[in-house]
Amino acid sequence: MNKTETVEDFYKRVNEQLPKHSLQNAGLGHFNIFSRDSCSAVTSYSRRDFYKVSYIIGTGKLHYANEWIYIDRPALMFSNPMIPYSWEAESAEQKGWFCLFTEDFILQDKRVTSLQDTPLFKTGARPVYFLNEQQQQEISTIFRKMEQEMQSDYMHKFSMLRNYLHLVIHEAMKWCVADTFEKSTNAGARITNLFLELLERQFPIDEPDRIVQLRTPQHYARHLSVHVNHLNRSVKEATGKTTSAHISDRILKEARALLLHSDWNVSEIAYSLGFEYPAHFTNFYKKKTGQSPAALRKSIV
Repeated sequence: MNKTETVEDFYKRVNEQLPKHSLQNAGLGHFNIFSRDSCSAVTSYSRRDFYKVSYIIGTGKLHYANEWIYIDRPALMFSNPMIPYSWEAESAEQKGWFCLFTEDFILQDKRVTSLQDTPLFKTGARPVYFLNEQQQQEISTIFRKMEQEMQSDYMHKFSMLRNYLHLVIHEAMKWCVADTFEKSTNAGARITNLFLELLERQFPIDEPDRIVQLRTPQHYARHLSVHVNHLNRSVKEATGKTTSAHISDRILKEARALLLHSDWNVSEIAYSLGFEYPAHFTNFYKKKTGQSPAALRKSIV
């Protein structure tokens, strides 16, 4: 998987100039809206460090996490930084709009504490809403107003844009979500699959300053909106291993890959994997493998 695309990377990729005040064009946070007329036919499968809401007019495949969905009619798509995705256009004509924004932009509204806790952006939520004709008209109107407001000189325009964005989100929450994904056979299996997907989405670590965010079963339970005991029970019943064991095994796998294939020092690897002190990482690795990180590296020289 490619490295996480930043806001700056996005502007370079689409050959657009960063707005005035760059990443803080909205005071706190960043917001912008674009037409899809000139969007890339194929985008790389990777995470982004920003949120995105797209009104897609055109056909194609959306690869999202470990699944894909065929877009064959107008749809709204919601993406968040935790989940990698890519787009493969099928039809030559691609219309609509998309807006990208950082969490700081939306969190200026004190009613919102975390976008990843909301129904549209939380892990496990369906990313696509298909629209009927009336809904298409409503969403088109809102995006056109966003586009016009973005070009205005009104001193409170970003407050209006935030309200328009909320309106899109709330309209989508009223409608039925696309249901073309394969469903798990029961609730416990579904929770387990979501946990394993969320665990895998944190990797690979491609930059030393990109730190694993979820380190404990409690962290995963909060992101999945379930009680930690329910998560632990579901995972153990479905896989025969505890939640903690899955987390430790995946961190160990990533640690070995970084030790063998990167030139980062042990401290950089330790911090990127969420260890507060390098010694804690060394103790963890030696306990799991019987060998220190430094010894592993010496063995391949």
